[in-house]
Amino acid sequence: MENYIIDNVKVGERIRKIREGLKMNRETFSEMINISDLFLGQIERGERSLSVKTLSRISITTGFSTDYILFGINENNSAINKINNILEKSSVSLQEYIYKILLTSFSFFKTNNNKE
Repeated sequence: MENYIIDNVKVGERIRKIREGLKMNRETFSEMINISDLFLGQIERGERSLSVKTLSRISITTGFSTDYILFGINENNSAINKINNILEKSSVSLQEYIYKILLTSFSFFKTNNNKE
């Protein structure tokens, strides 16, 4: 049960790592999850707790599970989940564009890995 104690500093560190992994600054990320960049900074430093609403927005926006954000449990953070979260929020035309990018990338990867 000790693993399920919420440590605001660790939660903030995980959120910062997620944001940085997405190559976003605080201002851009905070706009995406509908909070101020000041509040995001306080969350990332462990000075403030995040609400369930903010936790949900971070999870939906990034594809990272709430278990990972809160407790560091990394079972449901596959690339497929992250891609699906992006696609669910996209228009049909954007989904088609993303599909074409993935298909082209997949073909390029297959071609280049077969040469090695």
